[in-house]
Amino acid sequence: MRIISGKHKGRRLVAPKNLPVRPTTDMCKESLFNILNNYFNFHGLKVLDLFSGTGNISYEFASRGAGPITSVDGDMGCVNFIKKTATELDLDISVIKSDVFKFLEKSKANYDIIFADPPYDLSQENFEKIIQLIFENELLDEEGMLIVEHSKHTKLDHLTNFSFSKNYGGSVFSFYEFESDEEEDYEEEDEG
Repeated sequence: MRIISGKHKGRRLVAPKNLPVRPTTDMCKESLFNILNNYFNFHGLKVLDLFSGTGNISYEFASRGAGPITSVDGDMGCVNFIKKTATELDLDISVIKSDVFKFLEKSKANYDIIFADPPYDLSQENFEKIIQLIFENELLDEEGMLIVEHSKHTKLDHLTNFSFSKNYGGSVFSFYEFESDEEEDYEEEDEG
């Protein structure tokens, strides 16, 4: 895997072969960040990376100036690799070894961007639970965005706060945002 942009642009990282991961491909990652570039100035954004695996997405955010970044994964090998890489590259990433669902139930923090890349074989119910917990526990900033990566066989566009999705081969990014008050104000003025 490589870091596509920012201060570590072009940097190649080699994760141990035994990690239980399916890293987001460079093509998908590049497409995702092209979309996010239209919404955010990355500098100083608070980011939560769930099911962070190799830390691929966390490094990309950090390289572009985002931080603090919190990476959460249940696998000790993944956690150790992210800690080691973040230290080597001097990135503002803190790593938490935790079951993601337990973390979401207990967390009191608030984030500008939350990225979740659960195993594609996670049940539909659990995919939905991730999204529900994030909004119920107010972990996303009002101006923030939640992105969930999933397979094309998992359908998440019926959930509250769904905004849009982008397909890349067998992978889909679903984006969630709070509805804008501006649109509601505009509609009220229109009616009067």
